[in-house]
Amino acid sequence: MQAIISPGNISGSVKVPASKSMMQRACAAALLHKGTTIIYNPGRSNDDSAALSIIQQLGACIVSQTEEHIEIQSNGINPIGNKVDCGESGLSARLFTPIAALSTQPIQINGHGSLLNRPMDVFSNIFAQLDVQLEDFKGSIPFTVKGPLQAKQVSIDGSVSSQFLSGLLFAFAYVVKEPISIEVQNLKSTPYIDLTIEVLQQFGRHISHDNYRTFYIDPASFEDKQHVEITIEGDWSSAACWLVAGSIAGNITIEGLQTTSKQADKSLLSLLQHFENVIEHSDKGILVKAAPIESFDFDATNCPDLFPLLSILAAASDKECFITGVHRLWHKESNRADSITEMLHQFGIAYSVDEDELFINGRRRLDYCTIDSFNDHRIVMAAAIGALRAKGDVTILGVEAINKSYPDFFKHLISLGAVCTLIEEQI
Repeated sequence: MQAIISPGNISGSVKVPASKSMMQRACAAALLHKGTTIIYNPGRSNDDSAALSIIQQLGACIVSQTEEHIEIQSNGINPIGNKVDCGESGLSARLFTPIAALSTQPIQINGHGSLLNRPMDVFSNIFAQLDVQLEDFKGSIPFTVKGPLQAKQVSIDGSVSSQFLSGLLFAFAYVVKEPISIEVQNLKSTPYIDLTIEVLQQFGRHISHDNYRTFYIDPASFEDKQHVEITIEGDWSSAACWLVAGSIAGNITIEGLQTTSKQADKSLLSLLQHFENVIEHSDKGILVKAAPIESFDFDATNCPDLFPLLSILAAASDKECFITGVHRLWHKESNRADSITEMLHQFGIAYSVDEDELFINGRRRLDYCTIDSFNDHRIVMAAAIGALRAKGDVTILGVEAINKSYPDFFKHLISLGAVCTLIEEQI
């Protein structure tokens, strides 16, 4: 499918979808929790659906499901087969693999699309320390894991992704018998670990840490809960689209966000608050107003999913901007170091990459062009927002990738007044 988007201002209000990062973590906790979990404001992206499917494959039961809530009953890990399908979700693969390893039954971890190329090498080191077997392992999915995993002292590398640590924290929190610690080197994306700890705490599993270097898990601090209710926050990753869109192309009120959220992508709000007259808070939500964007220097190491939209913000700023953290872009749904710079090239934006930093020399108007999404949902969203500041119509190819995280993105874009035509590709 492709989208053709015309330049122009937009305005109105939009309620963001549920955070898929929080939703997938809530699913993991609901599976491990022995009792009933009710998830309010559940997500419905492809990644959310993958997580719900995984917990059923590992033994949880969906008692009821509506748009407003999902009721889950579980008695812990009890696989109904020997495979789990993670769809295209890197978080689900890394989160649920240590959880699957709690079983004595061999479980094949599988997936589709770009997930087959995402690096999983960290598991080799982790599981070697925990006496968990990896079969047919070549550094990526598919592979088979066989436990049972036992919680004990372990040291891991957090430089590739914090998701490996999140998976380990969930697994350990439900099998630990005595106080243990996890040593972590070079941890990236610490806000996502804060989110993991927050979700576990809502299920009565309390975890502490020493400056993100040592994590302490003590069963004496745990609370036994038969019934847990958890509400999924609005998604700051999705909100980032409208924060950037409002700042460069109109006035938008964003509803459904928690300003106290632990989500990593909330950091974009802090950047925009430094610009004059861009952000206002009200009872209805966060109002973003179009205004000249100043030059900025932003470190996206801990929030790499913001990179595509930060690139568009910089491109439309008419200033020189610097974004650090390029090394975090290599192993996403696309190699975003390539897909972002190709998007900037098509928009006619001058840029350069120097080691870990992307330099962008912005301009008032972007070129009209055709942009390949590289089957990456975040490139789709960034290109669509950039199209609002183009000199003419912009065509984006492969926009169905948006279903991975934000199925209603184009519906919401059109509701704000954007001229957008979706075209099914002819076979």
